Amino acid sequence: MSGVPQDIATPLLSIEHLSVRFDETLAVDDVTLAIGRGERVALVGESGSGKTVTALAVLRLLQDAQISGTIRFDGDDLRAKSERAMRGLRGSDVAMIFQEPMTALNPLYTIGEQIAETIVLHDGVSKRAAYEQAVGLLERTGIAEARRRVSSYPHQLSGGQRQRVMIAMALACRPRLLLADEPTTALDVTIRGQIVDLLLELQREEAARHPGAGMSVLLITHDLNLVRRFAQRVAVMEKGRLVESGSVEQIFEAPQHPYTQRLIASRPERHVLPVLPIAPVLLQAKDVIVDFATRLPGFRGWWQKGRYRAVNDANIAVRQGETLGIVGESGSGKTTLAMAMLGLQRTAGGVVEFQGRPIASYQGRERLSLRSHLQVVFQDPFSSLSPRQTIERIVGEGLVLHRPDLSTEERRKRVVGVLREVGLDRTALQRYPHEFSGGQRQRIAIARTLVLEPRVIVLDEPTSALDVSIQQQVLRLLTDLQRKYNLGYVFISHDLEVIGAMAHRVVVMQNGAIVESGEVSNIFDRPAHPYTRKLLKAAFDR
Repeated sequence: MSGVPQDIATPLLSIEHLSVRFDETLAVDDVTLAIGRGERVALVGESGSGKTVTALAVLRLLQDAQISGTIRFDGDDLRAKSERAMRGLRGSDVAMIFQEPMTALNPLYTIGEQIAETIVLHDGVSKRAAYEQAVGLLERTGIAEARRRVSSYPHQLSGGQRQRVMIAMALACRPRLLLADEPTTALDVTIRGQIVDLLLELQREEAARHPGAGMSVLLITHDLNLVRRFAQRVAVMEKGRLVESGSVEQIFEAPQHPYTQRLIASRPERHVLPVLPIAPVLLQAKDVIVDFATRLPGFRGWWQKGRYRAVNDANIAVRQGETLGIVGESGSGKTTLAMAMLGLQRTAGGVVEFQGRPIASYQGRERLSLRSHLQVVFQDPFSSLSPRQTIERIVGEGLVLHRPDLSTEERRKRVVGVLREVGLDRTALQRYPHEFSGGQRQRIAIARTLVLEPRVIVLDEPTSALDVSIQQQVLRLLTDLQRKYNLGYVFISHDLEVIGAMAHRVVVMQNGAIVESGEVSNIFDRPAHPYTRKLLKAAFDR
């Protein structure tokens, strides 16, 4: 399958018969793809299909790989260039936004220093001028208080903020080709739209400065809504091969390959059963306030502290068998409120109750029992699962603490049972997290909570890092488990399409306050608050 349209005479990037092999694994298999000058091409497919490996091969950033085929940039054979020539090309003519910013950013330097260094190296301007440009780039990517944030280190920023820093660094030298690997995965819908608008704006600016040229973009993503909005052409990869390519209209309206058809059809479907009016309230927050200490400007030392109100007078409840969705931008207080409801975050006011009793009143063995009833599944299972423990130890760890009366064999039987519940078999027991795909790791994280027979599970962005087809499988699993065990879910997400498919009720948070709440259908069809309307417009482009 060729990804070269007939109307591209002299493409900026030309990939011909590219194959990449790691030992016995063929990661990319005979891929041919071209990107025209100023063109936006989306490369889509599930995890492991070869999308990222293809992009890394362009920049020659693959180690211990056997590579064949031809890669040309503006007519030059990149595989024939010296490493010194490639260093000059990377970051100037060709830039890449990496998927995981925490590993791509240097933890020892501020983000301002890192962006400025890129500008100084490629533009030759003074450090002061580069620093000012860095502030401007951060502002354009939607980082609030950019002049203050420019002095922050990567670990002091949220995942979404770090992603925007990576985007700012990639755009700093106005590359001719931008390779964007899942650039919006960690971003809220409003910021996602802002980034798309920024890329389109920069393309227009470059086209005005260099008529007939402009910045080309290869977008690697599993976000099909983003593809619809941004790309002009789409290439679909499956198991290392390019199986279909065409215009956005052709791929979305009339996909030809069975895999593309399945991919397009993999959208969250609503399978929510009504909650009985008599269903008891399991977990409730009443007038909850959460404050954080902050350093006051102009003072030295942590003894001079101010207060930042992360959650302000929040009132929410989740009933048995119900899914309560919490939406809002990063920093709106979603996760902080959920952690307070689990008793994992100290509150400055209000009360959290489990089955009508304040959780603060639980002490000793009672509190240990409470922990088993209230569980959480985090956003990134790769970082929440210990890489040094087998799956049997990870899933069974809670039983060691909460059910010390169980023998080793009884514990193993329970672990095998919950693994079967989430679609895994006993062969997983002695394997490690890195041996599983992202969707399988999230199933393991769900199994770890289920083994304790909880009443309420907080799901903190449980599908945001998953491909659409895998996402659908995990959502279906969560729905089935809820029906079987009458679980209450608190579902935190910035993906309003997922919330629409999963939640019975939804609360909208902004700056620590709940600005709107109600049945999902009412909120989505008739939003009352301007902020809710803004979120819905950004998510569904309406």
